[in-house]
Amino acid sequence: MKCAQICRQATPRDQDARYVWYSGSNQAKDNPNRSIDPGAPLAEHGQGRYGYRSIPLRLANPQRRCSVTLLDDVRPANEREEVPSAALLLQVKCNYPDLQVDSVAGDAGLGFDVFLHTVYALQARRVIDLRQHDTDRDKSQWPLRGYDDHGRPVCPYGYAFHSYGWDRVRQRHKWACEQVCWKDKDPLVKLSNVTYPPPECPYRSAEHPYGRVINVAERFSDASIRLVRDLPVGSPAWKALYHRGRNAVEGRNATLEGWRLKRLPVYGQPRSKAWLFLADTWETLTTLARLVREATQASLLT
Repeated sequence: MKCAQICRQATPRDQDARYVWYSGSNQAKDNPNRSIDPGAPLAEHGQGRYGYRSIPLRLANPQRRCSVTLLDDVRPANEREEVPSAALLLQVKCNYPDLQVDSVAGDAGLGFDVFLHTVYALQARRVIDLRQHDTDRDKSQWPLRGYDDHGRPVCPYGYAFHSYGWDRVRQRHKWACEQVCWKDKDPLVKLSNVTYPPPECPYRSAEHPYGRVINVAERFSDASIRLVRDLPVGSPAWKALYHRGRNAVEGRNATLEGWRLKRLPVYGQPRSKAWLFLADTWETLTTLARLVREATQASLLT
């Protein structure tokens, strides 16, 4: 390729490596902190990276305050991660037959059908950050499709449902409207040509003490899975699991960076993969050594 011939990053020994640019900002286009002047020049943030991306599958144990790498993969830096990450999840049962996966956390880069379906098939809770779409901004469509931009069900009159918890046996999340339309509550989306509270709602009678009750399993009724989550996004339980998983990955990355492995001393994807696998093994051994040391000290104190 012509770009490889003039690129100052590319080397003949790293033909599988790719160049990516990390913007260093996760602000959405409608973030109030962004400039309101469309003609204003955008400041260049972030930095370029050339090479590979490591995709570690981390086990976070809150009781022992530790996390270890179960499996890992190395891909070119510009490659998407949902397919190799799903493959790693499917290998857990073979490599760790006694391990029961409770929840799987990850960023929005994993919020695609193949990964969300894989987590559900493993009977684990999906704590994956939301991957937004332009259609989510049109609030008038929420009552039609039946859910908002965070995956919370919405009734045809624009009222949001309330979470009644995740049923692990049936693998579904129960939601109820609680007849909030008759409790002086404002709708999430106020529709035109609708009288509030809606007198024609069939779930306002005594026969439905909780109002309308729906169960969301793997997908919504329209077969969409992109925004389906097994915990209400933003709830305390969601935040605890999500940040626990993210901290496990970031802690591992910080350790490798402290070992000066942000830039590997080898060339080529096979050598880079072997080097990172050894680094993950060493990081796991140091974690086990810390646990043994803490257990020994605790036994001496008792």
